[in-house]
Amino acid sequence: MCSDRTEPTQRLFFALWPDAAARAGLEVASRELLGRRTRLPPADKLHVTLAFAGSVTAPIRRCLEQAAADIIVAPFELCIDRAGHWPRPRILWVGPTRTPPELWQLVRALREVFEACGLQPEKRPYQAHVTLARKIGRAPQPADFEPVRWSIGDFCLVESVTDAAGAQYRLLQRWKLGAR
Repeated sequence: MCSDRTEPTQRLFFALWPDAAARAGLEVASRELLGRRTRLPPADKLHVTLAFAGSVTAPIRRCLEQAAADIIVAPFELCIDRAGHWPRPRILWVGPTRTPPELWQLVRALREVFEACGLQPEKRPYQAHVTLARKIGRAPQPADFEPVRWSIGDFCLVESVTDAAGAQYRLLQRWKLGAR
């Protein structure tokens, strides 16, 4: 008798998770950009993805966690001050006009972590952004919004679970930025 023993997996990604002040600012930006014409994203789902691992086994998760603990990048300030629209995936997003060098360092370090753990890092150039809405056929009219100043002092590993209600996120672990 043969049995299919596939190892369980988790769908994981590294992210910047906003504190209460940044989350409130992102909520205001969402309302200013989207108005009432579309459903606003739940505030507890707003984040900046740093690196998406996909479905990984427990040993790969442990490798990611151990390697992430060794990353040394200084804390930094992120200013979310521009909106954009990607027509192909139909996504409205906000992000920084200028990406801080520390954010580039963190993304590079996480790509190295992926390689060390046997994962393929993303090939596309990195663009920091917060997804505000999906299935937006046309870009909304340009609108100003109050820039969101976000002090980044840590990064986290997040599990994404999709169910009937959509994607649910569970923060698994956080790592402080700065010297170890």
